Amino acid sequence: MSIGTPKHERHLIADIGGTHARFALCSSVRDIDQIDVLNSADYPTMEDAIRHYLDAHGNPQIKYAVIGIANPILGDHVKMTNSPWAFSIEGLRQSLHLSHLHVLNDFTVLAMALPHLQGNELIQVGGGSCVRDAPMGLLGPGTGLGVSALIPSRHGPWTPLAAEGGHVSFAPSDELESMLWREARQQFGHVSMERLVSGPGLSFIYTCLCHDQGITAQDYSPAQISRHAIARSDKTCRLALDTFCAILGTAASDLAVTLGARGGIYIGGGIIKKLGDYFGQSPFRQRFEDKGRFRDYLAAIPVFVINSKQPTLLGAAAYLDTLVQE
Repeated sequence: MSIGTPKHERHLIADIGGTHARFALCSSVRDIDQIDVLNSADYPTMEDAIRHYLDAHGNPQIKYAVIGIANPILGDHVKMTNSPWAFSIEGLRQSLHLSHLHVLNDFTVLAMALPHLQGNELIQVGGGSCVRDAPMGLLGPGTGLGVSALIPSRHGPWTPLAAEGGHVSFAPSDELESMLWREARQQFGHVSMERLVSGPGLSFIYTCLCHDQGITAQDYSPAQISRHAIARSDKTCRLALDTFCAILGTAASDLAVTLGARGGIYIGGGIIKKLGDYFGQSPFRQRFEDKGRFRDYLAAIPVFVINSKQPTLLGAAAYLDTLVQE
């Protein structure tokens, strides 16, 4: 599909989460500016937030927009899971007088950024070199577990996948993880990978470990658990974070062998990039390569932590570039 816009026309791009809404203007993936971060709770609707942003920047004439949103997109009506915002895509397009409005899952949009990330925006965690024109896998724990991929095309641009791989079934790898599976099964029924590999998942792991050890769980946030773990000021927090990273290693390697992702596995989201040097020393990479007969296959695949400030906006601009006629 082509939207046929002039190369230097300004477009609206956005990254919408449950807490923050990030907006920018762009003419291409190489020209992104006017980035604002708004608190979603300050605006009754997404349209209100968009209008506030455009008004703050002189109400430029915008015909085309791409919005990445932390939510599955299953049709015209979108109701956010972690925000009261709900809207019709077509209704929003008409109300804002846009010619084209594309609303996609935020990890689908983020996948489009992968070929455009610079070396200083990526931190490699093991493995060799990327194989050119091979699939790239993407996952990242945050409020949930986002999963996507970028698939090469012989006759056109990369194709991002709209996936919900965070909801694959969790399979324990040892006795400790079996205990976690039993606790999660009792509380939630189906035990998805997201139940453990997410911010709430880290808290769940910590609480289960405390109960298993017969100690009182502190009212720590996921960020506090991580800080205590890295500082080694709480042994249970350290074990919880080590376990979290090991399970993430399993999720990443499962994605790699499923996709044949020899173009690399990329980790986005807000949690892992905040772990700093700890992550490279964590059980993640050892678990990533623990695939029996496929150990050598996994050992060659590089993993990169995305350390870019606004990668989803970059992906939204890249997505628009694929739609605009040359």
